[in-house]
Amino acid sequence: MPISRRAFLGASLGLAAGCSGSGGGPQELRLATGLAGGPYGALGDRLAEELRREGVGVRVLRTAASVQNLTMMTDGRADAGFSLADSADDAVRVRHQAVSALARVYMNYVHLVVRADARIASVQELAGRAVSLGVEGSGTAVTAARVLAAAGLDRPPQVVRLNLDASIEALRGGRIEAFFWSGGVPTPALATLDDIRLVPLESLVPVLRRGFGPVYEHASVPSGAYGATRPVATVGTPSYLMCRTSLPDDLAHTITETLFRARDRLQAPSAPGGRLDERYAIGTGVVPLHPGAARYYRSVYG
Repeated sequence: MPISRRAFLGASLGLAAGCSGSGGGPQELRLATGLAGGPYGALGDRLAEELRREGVGVRVLRTAASVQNLTMMTDGRADAGFSLADSADDAVRVRHQAVSALARVYMNYVHLVVRADARIASVQELAGRAVSLGVEGSGTAVTAARVLAAAGLDRPPQVVRLNLDASIEALRGGRIEAFFWSGGVPTPALATLDDIRLVPLESLVPVLRRGFGPVYEHASVPSGAYGATRPVATVGTPSYLMCRTSLPDDLAHTITETLFRARDRLQAPSAPGGRLDERYAIGTGVVPLHPGAARYYRSVYG
């Protein structure tokens, strides 16, 4: 008797659970996303719903995002999750973590946010000032620390680590003078504000690329975003959908196929590089594509 798709995927999930050291039959796919209300949280919720329609049980895990997600996939607490490209590159190239890519999903733009009336025109002017780098364990915090190091400040800033909502509140309350955020454009939480502006960062892209490779790109926040009358040139780094390398091939294939089959409903950030596209998706640098994902791309392009 032919096995049903739901039973087959349940068996794959059981195998996935066995690979991570747990038993007891089929388990839910554990999808590590990000903070509730953030871009990874929202995209993860929508992807989970699409996978459930395909017969895959999914448990969404709220996390600090990139670095925590990669750690959880490595130690078996998560099966798949989102990460910024620079954090994923570091996990594979430096830490030799057993993670693989399913897809390059969309471009993130590094936002250095200040109050509209602040006398801060460059990142170098953050020296000695109170700055939020993003919450511990996030990809934003990794990127922000590298941006500051690349800028070569003559004295260190006063660093705090706050999530996006807390950073906005602290900036408006005068407790910090700037904060970093890495996300799509426009980021909804920032798009509603009329008293902020972005500081250009494009001069640091060559420095970052010399130190860390092509995970950093020239990017431009379009005019009109956040009330700006001109584009703001900044640093871009992609987001990847990742998984633990031991994830069964058929399950990795199903996740990847579902990602593209449901691309219009998933509503990935719509900034340049944002729309899910198979040709864009395979560009994951030193981070290897999972064999199941690679099989999907071969089925599309031969």
